[in-house]
This record gives sequence, structure tokens and C-alpha cells, in this order.
Amino acid sequence: MTTATFPKSYMTDAEREAMRQSGLSENSIFGAESEAADEAGDNDTAWKWLGLATLPAYYLLGLKHSSGADYVRSRGLNLAPAVEAYGADWLENPDI
Repeated sequence: MTTATFPKSYMTDAEREAMRQSGLSENSIFGAESEAADEAGDNDTAWKWLGLATLPAYYLLGLKHSSGADYVRSRGLNLAPAVEAYGADWLENPDI
């Protein structure tokens, strides 16, 4: 990872490399980076790391139900899994 391409990291290179060596996917490492940023109190960076990950459709749907469609849009997340699972209007549709 290069610091110019990714958000600020709260993990060491050794921690990330150990995760890679153990077989964790890049998506999982992005999640771990997000968690590390959150634990450091840097919510903005935590969301930036999640924005790099491909989150499951059910997670995005849960976020919509708990925080609202505008909030989901404002986070800069990859919404493609939810669009594929629930349709293009899933954020606007109150029945989903």
C-alpha cells in the first residue's frame, strides 16, 4: 500500500503483511484498517477505508434502515452490491 493512494493507516506494515500472509483478502484488510481508524477515534478515515471495500448488500441495506438513504449516499460507499441485489431504486424505495 502506498500512502498517496490510500487513507491514513493506523496499522503497521507488519500488521498488514501478517494479514496478507494469513490469507485475508484485500477487502478484509480494508475492513481492519477501518476498524483501526475507528478505534483511534478517526471516524472520517474509518469511512474512507470502508469506501474502498466492497460491502455486502445486506450490510448496505441495514445501514439504510438504521441511518437513512442520504447518510448512505454521503459515505462514499460502493453501492453496486445493493443495486444488484435490490434494484437501482433501493435507496429511494421505502419498501426495501
